[in-house]
Amino acid sequence: MNPLSIEAVKYTIWAADSARALAFYENVLGGELVKQNPHITEISIAGAIVSIHSGGEGKLTWTGLTFQVPDVVAGAAAVIAAGGQCPKEPQPEDGEPPHLAMCIDTEGNQFMLTRKRG
Repeated sequence: MNPLSIEAVKYTIWAADSARALAFYENVLGGELVKQNPHITEISIAGAIVSIHSGGEGKLTWTGLTFQVPDVVAGAAAVIAAGGQCPKEPQPEDGEPPHLAMCIDTEGNQFMLTRKRG
């Protein structure tokens, strides 16, 4: 059997307010608008496509998304400044600077910020 010819991989999240979500991902994570219609907004973040689907309910939802950043403390501060949340301050581990921040965007989508280790 021949595998499918995959053109792109996209990860879809839900948003009660697509414009607010777009602003969050552009301002905090450097996302670039790829396309937009009344139902879907696609942004490129570090070469990956995140698709924001309108009609979300703003409920807390684990996404599985992880964004690697140079400094999770500064990243968490940027998330909070943009209206997101990081319920627990990033903590040092084994004498190293924090490498993980659990965050929530403006629409209730949970994601992680991580720092490259080793």
